[in-house]
Amino acid sequence: MTEVGFLGLGTMGMGMARRLLAGGHTVHVWNRSKDAVQALVAEGALEAQTPTDALATGCSFSMLANDAAAEAVLTTESLERARGGFHANMASVSPACGSRLAKLFAAEGVGYLASPVLGRPAVAAAGELNILAGGDPAVVERAQEFFDLMGRATWPMGAKPEIANLVKVAVNYNIIHAIQALGESIALVETVGVEAPAFVELLSETLFGGVVYKGYGNLIANKQYLPQSFSLELGLKDLTLAENAAHQSGLTLPTAAVLRDMFNQALATPEFAEYDWAALAEVTRQQTQ
Repeated sequence: MTEVGFLGLGTMGMGMARRLLAGGHTVHVWNRSKDAVQALVAEGALEAQTPTDALATGCSFSMLANDAAAEAVLTTESLERARGGFHANMASVSPACGSRLAKLFAAEGVGYLASPVLGRPAVAAAGELNILAGGDPAVVERAQEFFDLMGRATWPMGAKPEIANLVKVAVNYNIIHAIQALGESIALVETVGVEAPAFVELLSETLFGGVVYKGYGNLIANKQYLPQSFSLELGLKDLTLAENAAHQSGLTLPTAAVLRDMFNQALATPEFAEYDWAALAEVTRQQTQ
């Protein structure tokens, strides 16, 4: 079995690291908060005292919160013992961040993959993620046995890591639209007494099948916004990533400004602070109450 490093043990990272443990690998885990580290140590993982220790395994993965967190942890200094190995950054970061990290890793002689994932924490825990793999195909091949433990499918995105990051941004931009569309259409039918769960069943069983409409539709229909799997703050982050990427490409996203206003309204509502980002739908829905 292989010595593996894993950095970032939030709700997604925990499930992914557990999948590597279940695969029989020796997993060296690092996280800013020690509680998550100790929970995995109790399950057989080894604590990495620093990011350098986790990256020094030569076979490492990370699930850090955003650009700032990724670039604060994945540094020239932390790669000092990682030469010849590879690292897969599985977080949703900007294409610009992905490009910067790819150059940094290349300068240090470490293979780098942008490998953002599609799926919520329960999907990560079940090893059913979809993994978007951007980077040198030879490095993807080295990582594939570990991707197979964490995901149901790996989607090659070409040799430039930042392309995988852009595709993930575009996927999340679609999810935001789906949540908003569900909120608006549910609010509309509720004005005439149609029950939201029945309407969502109609959508998901006819023209709008798939995990997004069914999954988020049921959360919205039943107002099941706790426990939170993905926050409104992170949703706004992803919207910002889409806006920035579009700007850099010379595109205008006509609906982005409206969606930003909806997020701002939701985040200004104190009761939504701990809610899942599906609660974005409540901004429209509560107009009818």
